[in-house]
Parts: sequence; structure tokens; C-alpha cells
Amino acid sequence: MKAVGYKKPLPLSEPDSFVDIDLPKPTPEGRDILVEVKAISVNPVDYKVRGSSPPADGAEWRVIGWDAAGIVSAVGPDATKYKVGDEVWYAGSIIRSGTNAQFHLVDERIVGRKPSSIGWGDAAALPLTSLTAWEALFDRLDVNKAVPGAAPAILIVGGAGGVGSIAVQLARLTPLTVIATASRPETQDFVRSLGAHHVIDHSKPLNEEIAKLGLGAPGFVFSTTQTDKHIDAIADLIAPQGRFVLIDDPKNFDVMKFKRKSVSIHHELMFTRSIFGTPDMEKQGDILDDVSRAVDFGKVRSTATKNLGVINAANLKLAHAQLESGTTMGKVVLEGFE
Repeated sequence: MKAVGYKKPLPLSEPDSFVDIDLPKPTPEGRDILVEVKAISVNPVDYKVRGSSPPADGAEWRVIGWDAAGIVSAVGPDATKYKVGDEVWYAGSIIRSGTNAQFHLVDERIVGRKPSSIGWGDAAALPLTSLTAWEALFDRLDVNKAVPGAAPAILIVGGAGGVGSIAVQLARLTPLTVIATASRPETQDFVRSLGAHHVIDHSKPLNEEIAKLGLGAPGFVFSTTQTDKHIDAIADLIAPQGRFVLIDDPKNFDVMKFKRKSVSIHHELMFTRSIFGTPDMEKQGDILDDVSRAVDFGKVRSTATKNLGVINAANLKLAHAQLESGTTMGKVVLEGFE
């Protein structure tokens, strides 16, 4: 089967940072299903792993990539959820070989049914970010439980990015007032089109921008990017007993800034359930099914904004370069193999 991999972590400027390769077609065992990959998307985790993680011991190549949409090609002996021919989508597991390949093994418990109303590329844009946003909003922040005395509002930092753009849409499914940040005219327009009630400029102090809205202190803050830059402002603007979730990796994070307000702080990593095989691992498949229905009912739209063409080394380099630029709006997808 065709795949894209690398032998050692390299910057994109190196010719071998991604290489078109041929690998044996895998066979599913246990609860795994084998998916014929039709489209993928890229996420910050892709370029972080590519730049730091070599192949596993004894392996010649490392194949990365997590978001995928495709067709079930075979099922393991213990798999019962899907049959050959089913159209599925998923975000995979970070501790397994990735989706930058024609055929990919994935545990059926973290797989959902692809929305029928959108194509492969539009579907591949959503799984990882939808899982991240859903878990952050409903599992970590518990946004359906009000913060006493707080404004019934959520601030989403980085509303135009991959996670932010789906978080805005999922938050709109709740009664909360959705405030998102974006700094460029095109990203501000994009975030408004996704349904944000208010858009503020994150190049300015967030606490001052929130105060200008006159809504009061929001009970919830979801930071998707540049948390270290905004930490003081977030500590100031969030309501007492508020809840704060972040997904990035700030180098300096002083939790004591939040003690006086008794703010609860949560980290979100959508790979946790699959890394540890948690008892509720199957919930990720359920979440993807819920998002799939929301897409088909017109309540959520794909956040794919750029399709770079077929899945190969050259196009993956372009996709990673786009993400590394820090200016990506929505998601970048690739579709099909040559």
C-alpha cells in the first residue's frame, strides 16, 4: 500500500522530512477495523510529532497522521460495530501508526459513522478537533452546569483555528453567549460566520476587551493557543469559581494566579482515552456519532478551508508548512492517493 513516512525527525526543508513509500497492507486483529483512507487532515500534533519523534524501535519508517475519513475494508474477529463497506471517520491513537497511508488500523471503539451529507475531505477535517472541543466543553468545563454569579458566557481563545472553529459551533448548541478571539479581518469574519455572538481581538488585552462588552465576567474560558501570552488577562477576566480549560503547552503556567478565585483548571488531550484504554474509551465513538448527526442536521459545518490535493509527501510538506506558519484558518485537508 502507498504511504508517506520518514526515517528520522527533520525540518521540512530537508528532502527526507516526508517520503513516499510502499508498506505491507495490515490485517486487523481483536477489535481493530481496517479502513481504506479516503481523506485526511493535519493538526498541530502532526508537525510536533514529525519534528521530534523517530520511528518505533525496530521500525524503519514512521507514519503519522490522525484525522481520517474512509471505508471499512476488513474487520477484526472481535469487532462488532462496523461491517465492510461502512463509511467512517475518526482521529486514531497517537501511540499507533498513523493515517498517512492507504489502509489504516484503528480500534472500532474510537470510530464514528461519517456524515452522509458531506464529502471525504470535509469530513476528515473534523474528528480530532471535534473530539477535543466536545471533551473540553462538556467533560472538562461541564458547561451545562452554571457557575454561580458568572455571566452565562464562554470565551474561546483562538476562534479561527482548527479546534476553535469547531468549539464555537459546539458552544452555540448550548445557551451560552459565545465570545471568540481573532485578530485579522478575515479570521474575524470567519469566526462570525461560525456563529460567535462576539469577536474580540486577541492582539489586545483580553480582560479589557471582555470588559468593553459589558456582559460581566464569563464563567468559562477555553484557551486553544498562546495561553502563556494571555494567562494574566484570563486570570483577571474569569468569574470567581469559573472553569478554565487549555489544550496547548505553555512553558510558564502559574496556577497560583487562579487560587484567589478558586478557578478550576483543566487540561484536555483527546488521545487520553486511547492511550490508557480507559473504561469509557467507547465514548469517543459516541461523540463522533453525535457530531455526525449535527452535521447532517445542518447544526455544524465542516471547518475545512483548504484542500491541497492528493495524499503524498509533497502535499503533506505543504500542509505542515501551512500549520507551522501559525496563520491557518480552519483545517487543511488532503484527499485520495495517486
